[in-house]
Amino acid sequence: MPSPFPGMDPYLEGYLWSDVHNALANKIRQQLTPKLRPRYTARLEIYLVEDTTPEAEVGILYPDVEILQARQNNPTRLSLSEDSAVATTPAPLTLPVLQPVEVRIPSIEIRDTAKNLLVTSIEILSPVNKREPGLTPYRQKRQRLYQANVHLIEIDLLRRGTRPFNHPRIPDVPYLITLTRSQSGAINLWTLPLQETLPIIPVPLRDPDPDISLDLATALSAIYDEAAYDLSIDYSQPPPPPPMSEADLQWMQTLLAR
Repeated sequence: MPSPFPGMDPYLEGYLWSDVHNALANKIRQQLTPKLRPRYTARLEIYLVEDTTPEAEVGILYPDVEILQARQNNPTRLSLSEDSAVATTPAPLTLPVLQPVEVRIPSIEIRDTAKNLLVTSIEILSPVNKREPGLTPYRQKRQRLYQANVHLIEIDLLRRGTRPFNHPRIPDVPYLITLTRSQSGAINLWTLPLQETLPIIPVPLRDPDPDISLDLATALSAIYDEAAYDLSIDYSQPPPPPPMSEADLQWMQTLLAR
C-alpha cells in the first residue's frame, strides 16, 4: 500500500525514522549501482555518533530510553530508623539517569574502482546531526569533505532541528536537499513543501564523466511498500512533532480524509 502523501510522509519522522533512514540508504545504493558500473561503486558507510542528550528524542528516535515510574500521591508518612522517626514526602515521580546513546548513521559513499577514492558522499540527515552536540561536528565534516574535493549531497527529510546549512534566501519549507559540487563555491538547493513529490537529482562524478540521476520519490515509495509502514502508522493521529503550519495542517487533513 503506498503512502497517502505525494512526497515525504511526515509520519515517517517519528519512531520509524531509524528504520526509514537505513532502508532509504540501502535503496539509494541499489538504484545507483547499475548506473555507476564499472568505473564507480556505491558503499554504505556506517559511522557512530554519541548522543549525550537522548532525552531530546524521547518517544521519537529512542523509544526505549524513556522509563517512567509514577508513584501514587501518598500523604506524608513516617520513615523509621533505629534512633528516630523522620517524616518525609515520597517523590511522586522517579526518572532514570539517562546515559549517552550510540547512534548508527548510514551514508552512501561513491568511490572510483581504480583507486577506491571517495568521489561523492550522500548524507541522509539524522536528528542527532541537527542539534547540539552533534550539529557542530557534522558541520565540520561538511567542511572536510569540501576541502577534500568530494561532492556532497545532503537529504534532509526531517522537519525538526537546525539545518547544518542555512541562508536567509531559503524559504520556510519542511524538507530540503542540497548539492555541493567540489570546489564549486555554490550550493544547489531543492526546497520541498509538504505537497510536492521528491525530485530526481543529479549525482556528480569525476570529470569528464557525466552526472547520473537519483530518483528519490521512487526510492521512498519502494521502501514504504517493502517495509509495510502503513501497518505501523495511525493516520487518524497527529504527525510527530514539531507542529505543522496551519496551511500544511489543513492540506494534510483534506488529503487524509479522501
